[in-house]
Amino acid sequence: MLLRPVRDREDDAQAVRFVADAALLAPPSACAPPPGHAPLPAPAVRRPHHPRHLARTDPGGCWLAEDATGRPVGVVLSARREGTWGLSLLAVLPEARGRGVGGALLKRALEYGRGCLRGIALVPPHPVAARVCRRAGLELHPATRLTGKVSTASLPAPDGAVAEGGPGDRDLMDSVDRRLRGGAHGPDHEELPRHARLLVTDDFAGSGYCYLSAGSGGPEGPEVRVELLGATSRRLATRLLTAALGAAGEGRRVRIEGLTAEQQWALDVGLVAGLEPDTAGWVGLRGMRPPSPYVPSAAFP
Repeated sequence: MLLRPVRDREDDAQAVRFVADAALLAPPSACAPPPGHAPLPAPAVRRPHHPRHLARTDPGGCWLAEDATGRPVGVVLSARREGTWGLSLLAVLPEARGRGVGGALLKRALEYGRGCLRGIALVPPHPVAARVCRRAGLELHPATRLTGKVSTASLPAPDGAVAEGGPGDRDLMDSVDRRLRGGAHGPDHEELPRHARLLVTDDFAGSGYCYLSAGSGGPEGPEVRVELLGATSRRLATRLLTAALGAAGEGRRVRIEGLTAEQQWALDVGLVAGLEPDTAGWVGLRGMRPPSPYVPSAAFP
């Protein structure tokens, strides 16, 4: 087995997607991942821009494992953001599991984040994934997800102004990030607006932001994801999430992942909008308490 950095090239991005899809779409008998295998939800890893962005910003944290023929069999993507390390993806092909591939990849990612005091990852609902991340030093906080079709008629009007965001809001978002997670997302706030709708709020009471992105299509159309929502208060977070669900549109399918017990405000908004809660893995944290009010992104936690 050979480990090499993921490069900012389309063929490497395709290799990452190949491994991630094969790991996630394995038949049920092969779904229980071995040590070191911790895939993310499919919509997060299929974004074509995601591997190339992290390969540019964090080449030391992104690695591919290849077999003797040069075929990719595993991948890890991780990032450092101002002292906060994030695990974005760890996946191994079903036929390569149990050979130490995942452990070797995770070791490289952990070495890359060694100088970071804080760490964060969305951990999928697999027992082995939880065990691996716990051994990596992450505290596991049970998470809830909200899914379903939005009923905009049930939503109250936001209690303040919410505007379309843009490049001029980078400082606002970095400031919110530092307050909540100890490190700004930085370049991620340059990448995400190219592929997701950005909403911001900013007034005398504080500030916040939220991204809305469309996932894979289905018989009922693309699923809208609410991700990377951060605010300086629950009131502003509630305002943003209410506006985001309203912007998604009546009857649109929506998914919100990674809600820890500290995000009751998000559950309240989602339940009013007709979304259904379900348990869904954990939010793994190191050196920090669960950020709140905050909704992480699987790809950019």
